[in-house]
Order: sequence, then structure tokens, then C-alpha cells
Amino acid sequence: MKWMTLIGTNVIAMAFGVLAFGFGASTVLAQVKSTSGGEVGAKVAAINMRAAIANTAEGKQAAAQLETQFLARRKELEDLNKKINDLQQRLTVGATTLSEEEKQKLTLEGQRLTRQLERKQNEFQEDLNDAQSDVISRIERRMVGVLGKYAPSNGYGAVLDNSSQTTPVMYASADITQDVVKAYDEAYPVKNGAGSADGKTTAKPAAEPSGR
Repeated sequence: MKWMTLIGTNVIAMAFGVLAFGFGASTVLAQVKSTSGGEVGAKVAAINMRAAIANTAEGKQAAAQLETQFLARRKELEDLNKKINDLQQRLTVGATTLSEEEKQKLTLEGQRLTRQLERKQNEFQEDLNDAQSDVISRIERRMVGVLGKYAPSNGYGAVLDNSSQTTPVMYASADITQDVVKAYDEAYPVKNGAGSADGKTTAKPAAEPSGR
């Protein structure tokens, strides 16, 4: 029965580790211009921008907030998936005992729930991606600014992003990821209980259950 092909919950679970960033940062942050008037050096450094963003205090706080804000919708998807599994089990167990009318009724209910699950999961993923993108963009902009001060002050003339698979860094004189995270946290300290440094990270509320 085609409706028995269920949508896996692994996508839901994967959404919450550290922010599962669909990263859009520049892969090469080259020829860093000094924003503090310092002399730009000749050394080349590497930074893992993906890890740096996720490991800032602001990034960790945002990840925890997103998990909390999307928790109810995640639970709703898990409940729908369980209902579909239960229907499948009832049809399997009752293959020889259920009447054709009962089988048809269960099949139609399974199809309805599967359509509902597909719709809600797509909405969930789109909203989560949008919320994550907002966080990433904000931290990325600030991170580049922090780099613009840190790199020339420490003698680096170029900083390469080694989190990009398309432009792997073969060699750099230093990895400054942790140092830049520390500099970022000093420049943009988080406030306990605050939504973010700019304001609360919001998520769309769960849609009302639909019979369609």
C-alpha cells in the first residue's frame, strides 16, 4: 500500500544538534582589510567558519532557543508518524480478519494522515531553515567584522575558510577558529534569558491540525 511509505523522522532529529547550518559564508576571506588602522601582515590563517559560528555563545544560545521553539511542532510530527505506524500495524495484523470495509476505512485514514504529515513536515523544515538562516546571517556579518580587526592585528594578510569542501585549504600558517570565537564572544556577549543580541528569535506557531 503506497501510503505506507512513511516519511522518516531523521530529518526532524538532525535539525537540532548545533545549528545544522546550511552555510552560505564566503569560502575565502582573503586579503583582509584592517578595520583598526593596523598594518596588514603577510601570514595566511585558516578558520572553520561553520564551526566558529556554531561555537560562539550567541550561536549556542540560538540553537537552544530554536530547539525549544520548534519542539511542539517536532512532537506533532512524531505523533502523526506514530499514528500512521499504528494503522499499518492494524492492517498487517488484521490482514485475514478485517472486513474489506474496515481495511478500506483504515487505508483511507492512513492516506489522509500521510498527506498531513508530508505537508506539516515540509512546513516545519522550511520554517526551521528560515530561522536558522536568520541566525547564520547575523553572526556571519559580525564574524567578518571581528576578523577584520583580529587578522591584521595579529599579522595575517589573508584568512581562508577551511569548512568549504569546494575550496579546501591545503596549508595555512595557523588555525584561528577558536581565537576568533573568543574575540567574537568578547565583542558580542550574550544576555542570559535574551532571545539574541538583536532580539528574540521567533518561530511560526504550529498550524492547526487539518483533516485534509
